Amino acid sequence: MELSSGIQKMSVGQHPAGKGAPCKKCKGSCSGFQPHSWRKQCGSCQCPREEHSLPSDLEEDCRIGQLLSDSHYSGLTARMKGVEGSRVYKRNRMIITNPITSGKDPTFLTVTYEWAPPGLNQKLAMQYMELIPKNMQPVAGTEGAHYRRVQLLRQLPPYDHNPDLCQGLSERERTAMEDFVKRYKEQALGVAEVALPCSAKQQTEKNGSKSKETNGTAKEAFEKTEYFCEMCQQPLSRDAPAVYAERAGFDKQWHPACFMCCQCREPLVNLIYFWRNNSLWCGRHYCESERPRCAGCDQMIFSEDYEQVDSGFWHRHHFSCTDCDQTLSGKPYVLDKAQPLCDLCSQSRGAH
Repeated sequence: MELSSGIQKMSVGQHPAGKGAPCKKCKGSCSGFQPHSWRKQCGSCQCPREEHSLPSDLEEDCRIGQLLSDSHYSGLTARMKGVEGSRVYKRNRMIITNPITSGKDPTFLTVTYEWAPPGLNQKLAMQYMELIPKNMQPVAGTEGAHYRRVQLLRQLPPYDHNPDLCQGLSERERTAMEDFVKRYKEQALGVAEVALPCSAKQQTEKNGSKSKETNGTAKEAFEKTEYFCEMCQQPLSRDAPAVYAERAGFDKQWHPACFMCCQCREPLVNLIYFWRNNSLWCGRHYCESERPRCAGCDQMIFSEDYEQVDSGFWHRHHFSCTDCDQTLSGKPYVLDKAQPLCDLCSQSRGAH
């Protein structure tokens, strides 16, 4: 599968700035998105970019495609024609058309899900959607669709796996990051699947030798007559879809609404997970469990030269006043909502 010529022009590294887009959180008090030179936020209101605008569908799929490339899950991506070595995520959309009879004139209601678990028939896919909260169902044009796209940026920051989107990396830091990403793609990254609870046997047979990764638990999974969710420990219905993660082993399954990060307790977007210490993690919190994250630029820190203040970490050159960007190393400061302010800016905020 290759992308059509109409979308070949966009490279994976391209990311529209969204400059001037209004802030949904500030509701008019922000003059419009002003990209900061290194912070992942608006220079005007200090809200993150996703509060102003979201990436295009293509940019989103390119970023996930790059995350899944060179991993066991690269089969969920397609090669981008004309862009050497680049992959795009083959996102599964679902369109449901239901007839509505009103008097003598039948009409049709079409509902588009911007994402749906791949490999399912429509009945099972719809059952899956009904088992997640309505405000999280990714129906086009709804709060649920917006929620999914925002969560993609929060759970899977593109600069956590693409060094080209990181600013200020030295050659040594870039090499360290590339090794880090390669390691987690081999050892932790996964994409869960959806099936009936009693389907573990068929899934193990389909994966062949990969069943060895379940540490001998596959046989026990076949013989079960009752199934329980790993998260809530409540029973799973034999005729309702469940989620399972290959890295966890086929003896472990979750309710669709319970497949969530062990840290932020948010459902794992697009079923992309990281497996560590017998727990599910989103990409953001998995990376933070392995490396410190800069509270200023939001990038992972691959240098040993950084500041630690209370529970936060900063690249040394990013430990600066949130308002005026004055470097604060060795200077007095005040923490306001975990962000440092110089004395002058702190007094100015207090005056207002």
